[in-house]
Amino acid sequence: MNLLRILIAILIAVLLSSCTDVVDIEVQSSQSRLTIEASLDWEKGTLGNEQTIKLSSSTDYYDTSTNTSVTGASVKVANDNSGVEFLFTDQNNGNYTTSSFVPVVNQSYTLTVDYNGETFTATETLMPVVDISELSQSTEEGFSDDVLEVNIAFEDPVEEENYYLIKLKERGDLLVELFDVDDEFTNGNEIKLFYEKEEDTDTNTMEFEQGDIVDVELLGISEVYYDFIGILIAQNEDSGPFGTTPVALKGNCINVTTPNNYAYGYFRLTQVVKETYTFE
Repeated sequence: MNLLRILIAILIAVLLSSCTDVVDIEVQSSQSRLTIEASLDWEKGTLGNEQTIKLSSSTDYYDTSTNTSVTGASVKVANDNSGVEFLFTDQNNGNYTTSSFVPVVNQSYTLTVDYNGETFTATETLMPVVDISELSQSTEEGFSDDVLEVNIAFEDPVEEENYYLIKLKERGDLLVELFDVDDEFTNGNEIKLFYEKEEDTDTNTMEFEQGDIVDVELLGISEVYYDFIGILIAQNEDSGPFGTTPVALKGNCINVTTPNNYAYGYFRLTQVVKETYTFE
């Protein structure tokens, strides 16, 4: 009997020691690419003259020590109709700024970035946006009748295709919630959406409660950017064990010098309305 106990103890010790083995997983490295964050958003009621474009370089997923800021580039945006160019000044931290940009809705603009002997270009149109007609709260529109949600409504223009991006962020949260919307089935009618937060202890997410403040942005976007951001949103959503593996997503920034050395990121121009809602 004592021999049996000794054998069992030895077996348990072997099993426990095997659990401490370290498994090294080799993570693939990828080519570092220029990343262009060029979102020129013109808030209604402002001049829209102050704009910033950010340049950085991509790194491996687990690399947290590399300085990714890109300096020494030449950045400009041109009005394709008038030919007027707006030069962006290098701030030596990856940001390139201007205080002279002139936004014109439905006008096409071209971005040009010269860096390391290569030229990257992108062309987009500055899209207009309607006003937010209603911001309210309820518990009836969401997935749970006991949870508060914020409701957003706006009137879609008649007889034209429109595409929207809605950004919502509770004060104090790190991440922004994004919603891409088109008017395929609501053309010329009121568009309504709701935003509800479900409690999740794993991510430290709490439901909305009285006093919470939510910043809301409604942006008018082009169809091509709508397609781009829709894929990006889908890749960042939790699609379960059978979801597709996210892949590198190409934007509209083309390397005209060396096409295979394309850049990440997107050149976007939009008009935007911003509102704030406080839960009662």
